[in-house]
Amino acid sequence: MATGKRSTTLMLTTTKSSTTTKIPSTTTTTTITTTKEAVWVPTGSMNRARIYHTQVTLENGNVLVVGGTTDTNTALSSAEVYNLSTRLWTTTTSMSTARFFHTASILANGNVLVVGGTADIKAGLSSAEVYNPSTGLWTTTGSMSTARFFHTASILANGNVLVVGGTADSKTGLSSAEVYNPSTGLWTTTGSMSTERYYHTASILANGNVLVVGGLTGMALLSSAEVYNISTRLWTTTGSMSTARYYHTQVTLANGNVLVTGGTAGNGIALNSAEVCDPSTGVWTTTGTVNIARLLFTASVLTNGSVLVAGGTDFSDNAFSNVEVYNLSAGLWTTAGSMSTARYYHTASILTNGNVLVAGGVHGRSTILSSAEVYG
Repeated sequence: MATGKRSTTLMLTTTKSSTTTKIPSTTTTTTITTTKEAVWVPTGSMNRARIYHTQVTLENGNVLVVGGTTDTNTALSSAEVYNLSTRLWTTTTSMSTARFFHTASILANGNVLVVGGTADIKAGLSSAEVYNPSTGLWTTTGSMSTARFFHTASILANGNVLVVGGTADSKTGLSSAEVYNPSTGLWTTTGSMSTERYYHTASILANGNVLVVGGLTGMALLSSAEVYNISTRLWTTTGSMSTARYYHTQVTLANGNVLVTGGTAGNGIALNSAEVCDPSTGVWTTTGTVNIARLLFTASVLTNGSVLVAGGTDFSDNAFSNVEVYNLSAGLWTTAGSMSTARYYHTASILTNGNVLVAGGVHGRSTILSSAEVYG
């Protein structure tokens, strides 16, 4: 996959030959190599406009979208499946509990674990449900010991799921963490972080540990980061970012480093800065800045190791259609083709063919979207 302007390269090859009369002749072969420019293509729309939902790519290549809210701020229990072959959405069975600001994780057996969230933004949920793609059915599983939303969920190397932080009331952050065992369907409390936080991000490191970054504690912004050790089940603080932020994105790069991009530093200011953490040293370094400061966007690691950031907003109620790509080798951002629909608070996932599917979100102040589009 390549981005940028379409380029055509003419390669001229000259081969000398001779005849019996020794008169030189020249044969010229022209080879035209065209680099395809990745573009966004609208695909089938979801059956329900939604925001604050989750989206995961299933083992069969299809995509599951779950929950969220509507334009009336009503929590949704519904779920839909995007078919990679037909590019259309079909409804599947609904969860037993409507929820948004939850998490969704693909388990080792291909099932999907949905955890926590809220139905009214006032109180968190402790319940969890498991979706079986083969049957299209949901089953309730063990509940967490602490209700939470705005948390993170990470799949550990042993197949368990680590849920971290969040809030139970949208006011006070949580430092607690719990681990879900898919074999038993039960949760176990594990070591707590040193700092309560929500609106943070998390990603799995190359050694299997989990790095948690930024967020809020109460109304204070965080630049701090902590690492969960899967062997000791304890947290240790690591180097802090140069800029405190939330509503940012975080991805683990192909070289094992971690890229954090954008977000907000509060006071209605969107950030265009990006920082890279080297987990081996715990040191953060600034890298190239995005061309447009943004928050509430998505970041996806492409098959070539680059990072695609799409959409977002800047607190002005403007949704962005702009897209940028981070080059891992150069440490720089370049603009890519824009989405057909500007959006933020949308979701994105990498498809099995390497393309990127984005779905839903909000356009402007209050237009909730059912549309979806594919980059590739």
